[in-house]
Amino acid sequence: MGLGWLIGILPFRLQMAIGRGLGNIAYHVVPSRRRVAATNLQMCFPEYTAEQHQALLRAHFRSVGMGAVEAMLCWWGPTAKVEGLCRLEGLEHLQHAAGSGQGFILLTAHFTSLELGARMAKLHLDRLGVFTNGMYKPPHDPVLDYVMQRRREHHIGEASIRQDQVKTLVRALRNKRAVWYAADQRASEQAGVMVPFFGHMARTHVATARLANMGKALVVPFFTIRKPDNSGYKLIVHPALEDFPSGDDAADAQRINKIIEDVARTAPEQYFWLHKRFQLKDVDPYEESPDPAK
Repeated sequence: MGLGWLIGILPFRLQMAIGRGLGNIAYHVVPSRRRVAATNLQMCFPEYTAEQHQALLRAHFRSVGMGAVEAMLCWWGPTAKVEGLCRLEGLEHLQHAAGSGQGFILLTAHFTSLELGARMAKLHLDRLGVFTNGMYKPPHDPVLDYVMQRRREHHIGEASIRQDQVKTLVRALRNKRAVWYAADQRASEQAGVMVPFFGHMARTHVATARLANMGKALVVPFFTIRKPDNSGYKLIVHPALEDFPSGDDAADAQRINKIIEDVARTAPEQYFWLHKRFQLKDVDPYEESPDPAK
């Protein structure tokens, strides 16, 4: 954590150089995740050549390394520095949600700049007079959990809500708060439905629609994309989803997947491909998949 604090206050370009270095190291030392990411990329971008897949895989690991450093910047970086790195697209959509008289879910996805993007969004929401909460899955390490909760509560939201605290989350939405939520990881059979993502079936959470219904809340998608020259970030806010939830869990989940897919295609190296996202009938696509480093 002390090293994380130090990295968090370094000059930005040095931070990004450290992140790329960490990503290059991770590519070589975590072969199991390298295979998972390679399989995901081959499934989602079948039109790419072998050379393009390999280049994208390496770029992804560098992006993951930068994402780890960006979390340190989020937790310990000065506000003026963080705000200066952000270019917001879609302020009017935040203003509309803030003035709607409803709570709203800030729906995002696991792009590698996720943590930093949440802090950038909160800077704008504070000016609009909107209180913010973040929903999170506690990490296994108790020290990391302790630090992450407190730094997030300081910079991202007034109180962190665990993913199993549904009543607390619904209460926050009904109290006209914004709740930061990323819903794109693989769901359990009880919590998800099988719908397409990049042309393959993926078990997808239905919680977004159900929480919006219970909390009488809007759903406002937003995503954080690192600029190609690594000079800063675009915080992209979409209009609140219309006719959502529809009452059809599968249709709503597929709609969200399509939104995430469209953004991921604009910066494919920045979407988080290290998770086992797909499930094929009677086949595990990650079992015995080839190691691209060999």
